Amino acid sequence: MFTFDWHRFFLNDLSISFLAEVAVRVLFAYVIVFSFLKVSGRRGIRQLSLFELVIILTLGSASGDVTFYDDVPVLPVAMVFLVLLVLYRITTALMARSPRFSKWVEGEVITLITDGLYELNSLRGLNISEDEFFMELRQNGVEHLGQVRLALVELDGQISTFLYDRDDIRPGLSVLPPAHRETYFRMPADDIYACNHCGQTQNIAAACTHVCPRCQGESWSVALSTKRPR
Repeated sequence: MFTFDWHRFFLNDLSISFLAEVAVRVLFAYVIVFSFLKVSGRRGIRQLSLFELVIILTLGSASGDVTFYDDVPVLPVAMVFLVLLVLYRITTALMARSPRFSKWVEGEVITLITDGLYELNSLRGLNISEDEFFMELRQNGVEHLGQVRLALVELDGQISTFLYDRDDIRPGLSVLPPAHRETYFRMPADDIYACNHCGQTQNIAAACTHVCPRCQGESWSVALSTKRPR
């Protein structure tokens, strides 16, 4: 008959007193990770660069093991912290001296939209889906690309948008979800349409198909000209 061993489930071969030691180990790991964030001068996780995130994950792995494995001593974790801190200081010093090295470590700001149109070379190289990008724009109050003068992908992956004044807004590709944006290969009426691939706008007659002169895309949506709220 199957019997469930609750002692093995909760403690296995460990003693109850080890729970108190776990509490101390967790406090130690917490202080180590918190100290690194304070020493690095960052106020929040969204400010971490790719390099700093790698260091935090490495430190987190080391400090995680020490919290609940009774055979992992704490001094080696302190050594991990010291070595990572030295590597961090050396790397940041090299980044300050060499723009090329800094660009290699942290990457560079990418221009994604200029004058309401996608930068095609940037779009091909980005590891971001259209739905995710459009969601970011909608959360910034953007309804279509014709409202966007410039959009940049920052080093931390966040998207910065710079919008046109109300009087300068032009027709542009809708960033609304598919339920609010019909896609056409043959146009239902005379109208201004936006290429779904690059944002290029064209006057296209009813019942016509059209190849985008900028990217050779063939799917279109009705361009929006909505003004932004004041």
